[in-house]
Amino acid sequence: MSEHFGTLPDGAPVHRWTLERGGVRVRILSYGGIVQSVEVPGRGGGTANVVLGFEELTGYLENPGPYLGALIGRYANRIAGGRFELDGLTYALPVNNGPNALHGGERGFDRRVWEGTPVANGVRLSRVSPHGEEGFPGRLAVTVTYTLDADGALRIGYEAVTDAPTVVNLTNHSYFNLAGAGSGPAGGHELRIAAARYTPVDEDLIPTGVAEVAGTRFDFRKARETGSGYDHNFVLDKGVTAAAEEVAELYDPGSGRVLTVATTEPGLQLYTADHLGGPLSPGAGIALETQHFPDSPNRPEFPGTVLRPGEVFRSETVYGFSVRG
Repeated sequence: MSEHFGTLPDGAPVHRWTLERGGVRVRILSYGGIVQSVEVPGRGGGTANVVLGFEELTGYLENPGPYLGALIGRYANRIAGGRFELDGLTYALPVNNGPNALHGGERGFDRRVWEGTPVANGVRLSRVSPHGEEGFPGRLAVTVTYTLDADGALRIGYEAVTDAPTVVNLTNHSYFNLAGAGSGPAGGHELRIAAARYTPVDEDLIPTGVAEVAGTRFDFRKARETGSGYDHNFVLDKGVTAAAEEVAELYDPGSGRVLTVATTEPGLQLYTADHLGGPLSPGAGIALETQHFPDSPNRPEFPGTVLRPGEVFRSETVYGFSVRG
């Protein structure tokens, strides 16, 4: 089901799609590919929205910085210095996060209107990012498909093709609070991540290499409270896979709600939202962004993010929901 959700200052209409299956209701916006809400049952049957979002379009327009629920591209996470080299050519990107380019630039995929088409149990969003948009080379045609499985799992499938060599890293930036959006800090949630390594960062949050999590506060191989102070990429044990594999679980003891994350991606960015502000409280949600690693275009030892003509970028992430007694 789709409905008119609002109008942008330039007159462009924004639509909202509602998906409902398996006891889960999800709302998707054509603006930014935003996951506006995910309503799921908890212990005792009470239903709550478990992602941070705004009721009105103006909330997203006035508070773009947190990227609430948004589709992120062309390159999710940071690129050091806003520059990278590809096939002997250097590309300069807008610097919008200290000295770095973040989440696709000043007007990334999260601030674009996407064309929506209904598909079985979901909606497919598409747009063409022209050559040179936010400094990235190549005309990139992107489709992102949101569907609900029979058990209510939210499946996000990404595809992209290009007419010139470019770099691509796409993700969704939902913040989860399994106790319910607006219920308070999410730091008491218990988190497990199947990652024996992570990428330490410098003062500008650019990776300095790869390190073991053993004996550090980054060891989430056994479930424990998330706490705060995280904006780091975890090197998933499974690496890049053709099919989505489970890599993380988030649990709220109070409501009994469980979120599982499965992905084809090699990395998972854990962000505990310590810097949320304005109408949002610090720590009000936890972002689990499936991705390739930050600054990969400048780090040949990391899994590659280059897409060339004739190739198809494909990625899938599945957010599953259940209740623990």
